[in-house]
Amino acid sequence: MPELPEVTTTAKMLDKMVKGRKIVSVWTDYDSPYYYGKETIKDPKYFNKFKKELSGQKILKVWRRAKNVLIDVSGDKTILIHMKMTGHLLFGKYEFKKKQWLAIDENLKDPFSRFIHLMFELDNGKFIAFSDMRKFATVKLISDKESLEKEFAPLGPEPLEPEFDWKKLKEVLKKKPNGKIKTVIMDPSVVVGVGNIYSDEALWLSGIHPETLIKKLKDEQIKKLLKATKDVLNKGIDFGGDSMSDYRQPDGKRGNFQNKHNAYRKTGDKCSKRWCGGKIIRIVVNTRSTHFCNTHQK
Repeated sequence: MPELPEVTTTAKMLDKMVKGRKIVSVWTDYDSPYYYGKETIKDPKYFNKFKKELSGQKILKVWRRAKNVLIDVSGDKTILIHMKMTGHLLFGKYEFKKKQWLAIDENLKDPFSRFIHLMFELDNGKFIAFSDMRKFATVKLISDKESLEKEFAPLGPEPLEPEFDWKKLKEVLKKKPNGKIKTVIMDPSVVVGVGNIYSDEALWLSGIHPETLIKKLKDEQIKKLLKATKDVLNKGIDFGGDSMSDYRQPDGKRGNFQNKHNAYRKTGDKCSKRWCGGKIIRIVVNTRSTHFCNTHQK
């Protein structure tokens, strides 16, 4: 699943690409009886309303909150897109042939970018395309700012905000005193945007065992974890996200953070921390695959 760096990269790039453009029309082939009657474009009735309200609207801003890409449009409305497991947003030229959308731009012809299930046609002849191989994504229209605030009410703080210091991290971690740090740091009600990749990397960098209980963490460990979390998230943004799996940037290119891993999916490798001598092993923590060093992560 795209995490904070991937969603940040997507939002920043799209903002530069599409801000100021008008939405001409919207297309989708999402249609699931399971979602009928719910606020999602997977319900055809909802999608018809979604399409009608967006046609002719101007894109004002693209931004991120937690793992959501948010597209503000005229009329005080916001398109909310949670890309879930295998989704990513793309931008460029497409044509509809033989009942499928085909990319014209070479960068968009990646095999992982061919699962197009949502298209926003813009007034310059280009498209915002959404590739969602497993069709898990959430897409809906938020009608006003008050409704948007309610949408985000259950979420924890943003880890890269300057005011998010170690004391704030300690405070939010206390919500789950008997939880294991690997699981808790990934809980969006505690801290947003941290998933499997960046939790493994932050715990490796801070030297904390992923199964450590929150109530047993010392202040010094929390300080190290905060710094490590900020460092790996910022590094992920600097390298354009992680494309070890199917994530692609809006221009179709791959991110490069997968080439900077120290722990995630490095099972059997020698630990790269100087003088450590350990190796990376894999365990499962509350159903989540977890990678860590068997020596310096105590």
